[in-house]
Parts: sequence; structure tokens; C-alpha cells
Amino acid sequence: MVELPIAPIERIAKKSGAERISEDAKVELAKILEDYGSKIASEAVKLAKHAGRKTIKTEDIKLAREKV
Repeated sequence: MVELPIAPIERIAKKSGAERISEDAKVELAKILEDYGSKIASEAVKLAKHAGRKTIKTEDIKLAREKV
């Protein structure tokens, strides 16, 4: 089960040029995006902790994205 809403996933696919996308494909894309987002968030947490902060900042997310 995915946590991301499926409607925005469909909009992303359509903005990328898809005319149609199956329900299974939407769910699979949502799973992949959640996994990628979770990896970035985990890395950002490490970066914030290393900097002595509890709060994740934009720069943590940007740096984490480059690492993942």
C-alpha cells in the first residue's frame, strides 16, 4: 500500500507526456517515488544530525539528493 495519493502521480505522468497510465503503473510509480523520497529523507536526517540540528533544512535535502 502506498502513502502518496495516486492523483498527483497521474498528473506527473501526464505532464511528462503520457496520454494514459494504468492503475498498476500509477501505484508502481508511487512506490518508487516513496522509496526514493525515503532515501533522500534518511540522508537529510544524517546531514542535519551531523550539523548538530534536529531540523532538516532545504540544503540538507539538496545535498542528500546529490548523494542518493
